[in-house]
Amino acid sequence: MLSIRSRTGAWTHRIRSGLHDAFAETHTPREIAGSFSFGVFVTMLPTLGVGLLLFALLVWLFDGVSKLAFVAAVLLVNPLVKSGVYVVSFAIGVIVLGPIEGANVGTIGVAALSSSAGREIAVRLLVGNVILSVATIVPSYVICFRLVEAYRARDVAIVEEIESVVAPEADPE
Repeated sequence: MLSIRSRTGAWTHRIRSGLHDAFAETHTPREIAGSFSFGVFVTMLPTLGVGLLLFALLVWLFDGVSKLAFVAAVLLVNPLVKSGVYVVSFAIGVIVLGPIEGANVGTIGVAALSSSAGREIAVRLLVGNVILSVATIVPSYVICFRLVEAYRARDVAIVEEIESVVAPEADPE
């Protein structure tokens, strides 16, 4: 059996390798920002896992797609943030399409809704999700692009800084 120390060393090595790969990526800032903003867009939609297949297909088809930017987008939106996205999306859907007949915020529950309300909820959620996802494209692109540009312009030893925080005493080398 592997000891805790050797497992921790292997985990630390994987983190270091991932950090080096992420910051040494050869994609342009535009490719990284575009991949990230598209990743946020798709991840915010209720794709039920199909988004991950779409990401894999895009990475396979196009050289200019950043796998790491897709992963960062998925990590940013899922799973903790996703519930908040659905709440905001539903609220946007209600604003755009109006409230559901026979239900209000105080009475929403399984017993309070008819069987047709499920469809109405899904439509409002989907409309709100699409609007919210479209609204995130430009800000996520701009923020990611500026971060990548700033990182590359400063030439900061950020990988070494993160490594010292993640595992200062565990060095597998």
